[in-house]
Amino acid sequence: MPELPEVEVTRRSFAKAIEAASIRSIRLGKPLRWPIGCEPDQLVGRRVASVGRRGKYLLLELDQGWLLLHLGMSGSLRFSRHLPAAGAHDHFDLVTTRGTLRLNDPRRFGAVVYVPTLASPLAEKLLGKLGVEPLSDQFEPEVFYQGLRRRSAAIKQVLLAGDLVVGVGNIYASESLFLAGIRPTTLADRLSRRRVQRLHGAIGQVLTRAIEQGGSTLRDFSSADGTNGHFQLEAMVYGRAGLPCHACGTPIRLIRQGQRSSFYCPVCQKT
Repeated sequence: MPELPEVEVTRRSFAKAIEAASIRSIRLGKPLRWPIGCEPDQLVGRRVASVGRRGKYLLLELDQGWLLLHLGMSGSLRFSRHLPAAGAHDHFDLVTTRGTLRLNDPRRFGAVVYVPTLASPLAEKLLGKLGVEPLSDQFEPEVFYQGLRRRSAAIKQVLLAGDLVVGVGNIYASESLFLAGIRPTTLADRLSRRRVQRLHGAIGQVLTRAIEQGGSTLRDFSSADGTNGHFQLEAMVYGRAGLPCHACGTPIRLIRQGQRSSFYCPVCQKT
């Protein structure tokens, strides 16, 4: 599933290229997670002002309204002046004067939704409960610590929930916890202020490095210009069950938490 680094890498790979483009047409394929929310022809002629991101949502600001895009479990975007004919898994084409933005999503858990403003009820429903951005100044260590003190669940589950800090998905939660020396099963409210500060720094470090490396390409992720990510080659624990820890040589363990795989080193992450 594309996580925050993959979504941010995708955004950067086409944001400048599509900026100021006018919409010529929209093609819809098979239904996605939610309906688009307007007649596609209503968007023809509108201009793309900018491309932002909130958590795992891409926010295409138009001169009138917004398009919210989510890549779901298996989605990816392409942006080019010369795309081939749409295939069976190509479910949305935004044809502009600067090229076509296409959403490919084999499992169709992704979404493209139009909202008139980011204060509209639908936008609030999708974005309003998201936690702070982990790479922003609003992600403060003390606020993070106080938030964790109110959570009695396992720290890995709290990170994945996204209502305290957004976008720290399965790969990067596992890597951040390893870097901080915290086991994924440790209860969030049991973490000391010092350990939370280490985790706070680890989250920023891991996500920043992942973006620098173009995200993680585990199956078929690539950015909107077709570039694969390479962070998976640097993973310390994720996807390495049974292999020796890069730090101490102990075999990495795999457990299941809430239907998600968690990887950790039993020595480097004692508690």
